[in-house]
Amino acid sequence: MTKDIDFVWPLLQQHQGETFYTAKGLPFTYTIRGGELFVDRRSKSITISTVANALEKIVALEMDGIPITGPKKIGCYGASYLYPVLLALGIFTIPDSSQNVNVI
Repeated sequence: MTKDIDFVWPLLQQHQGETFYTAKGLPFTYTIRGGELFVDRRSKSITISTVANALEKIVALEMDGIPITGPKKIGCYGASYLYPVLLALGIFTIPDSSQNVNVI
């Protein structure tokens, strides 16, 4: 799957309003307005540049053979929300796919 922001941002736009779950099982949805992603559980937005940086980090980890086992591996603002969304959309995979991060 392409990990370029020009591919991923429209994909994120297509799935806004769907329910996702954090790694701790908390449900959330998001909406996109302009270049910002707004999660219903937070008051601040996640910018498109933050998502692009997260994608770059994911690519770097994969190139180094490091599994992306949780939000802390991405290490950016909003990672607890980006992690389950990007995982559910197939942007990356984890060795143990039994975690509950799928779209409902």
